Amino acid sequence: MPGLPVNAPYHHGDLRAAALHMGMERLASQEQPDLGLRALARDLGVSATALYRHFPNKDALLDALALEGLNRLGQHQAEAAAQAGGGHDGFGEVGVTYVTWAVENPALLRLIYSRVGQVDLAADDPSAMGEAFRQLRAGIAAMMPDEMSKDRRAAAALHAWSLVHGLAMLILDGQVEYDPAMVRKVVLMTDFKGS
Repeated sequence: MPGLPVNAPYHHGDLRAAALHMGMERLASQEQPDLGLRALARDLGVSATALYRHFPNKDALLDALALEGLNRLGQHQAEAAAQAGGGHDGFGEVGVTYVTWAVENPALLRLIYSRVGQVDLAADDPSAMGEAFRQLRAGIAAMMPDEMSKDRRAAAALHAWSLVHGLAMLILDGQVEYDPAMVRKVVLMTDFKGS
């Protein structure tokens, strides 16, 4: 629902989509995630009961927002990889985009990783984990030869994720200054060609 102002009441349509949109807008202005169903219902101009039909509790809302966040991150990563021409350069841009997106969306990143449970990077179908994890798996598959074992690819995916997530958290927690040029240097230091 692009263009829905943050304080605009909901008017007939897809209440679930409107709630997710407004929830994402709220998170965009926060450093730490802080959302409630009743406040969101009030801001949408609907009863809490109407919103409970789509999200039976706050956990359901937060889970849906976390998945939406992973999908948005993954979409940005896919666009960056495509613009770089895919392959090694594209995978590097997936990592740089992760850190940049995290810095631009701190509350959403924190929400995502407070909601995502244990991740199986060797899973055959990562789609349940959102588009960002699919981008990670696709990048590793493109970087590493077909004959590589599933375990080696999973280890490489964990390595790449640890690198960008760790760097993003160091920046968000104020331990490292955000410097886009340095982020690019750090992320692009890893070469998976010979792993």
